[in-house]
Amino acid sequence: PLPEAQLDRFFFKILLQPASLTELTEIVDRTCGDEPSQAEPVLPGGDVLEMQKLVRQVILAPHVSDYAARIVLATNPKSEHASEQARRFVRYGSSPRGMQALVVGAKVAALADERYHVSTEDVRRVALPALRHRLILNFEGEAEGVEPDAILANILQNVAGS
Repeated sequence: PLPEAQLDRFFFKILLQPASLTELTEIVDRTCGDEPSQAEPVLPGGDVLEMQKLVRQVILAPHVSDYAARIVLATNPKSEHASEQARRFVRYGSSPRGMQALVVGAKVAALADERYHVSTEDVRRVALPALRHRLILNFEGEAEGVEPDAILANILQNVAGS
């Protein structure tokens, strides 16, 4: 396990299901055969840099930024905006880096839907992967087996979007 400060540096935490029998055999076939596997570039580096620029140009309206901020603040047990579950089960909530991941992830989600503005739905869509690893549970949360996703789902249900 990484220290909390290092976990916060990851953009998203994606939960993966175990590989199926078919997937496992395909992995072995591709990687353990007599032909060495070759990594190939998917995009030239310049294209990646252009995509990064494009993402930053996606419009984030003030009410959507405020919505994302209220979600982040709701994860912090000492915030006046804290959810009841965060107050009860969370030792440390999301940092400003979580807000950045939430906003940039929402901008990418908007572009994926061919829009040049972020909606509150885009923010909700990326909230779990952007924030789940940024909630550090307290003793009670750990002892009761509370999942950060459950706390975040509760927050998303209760923080009003504009």
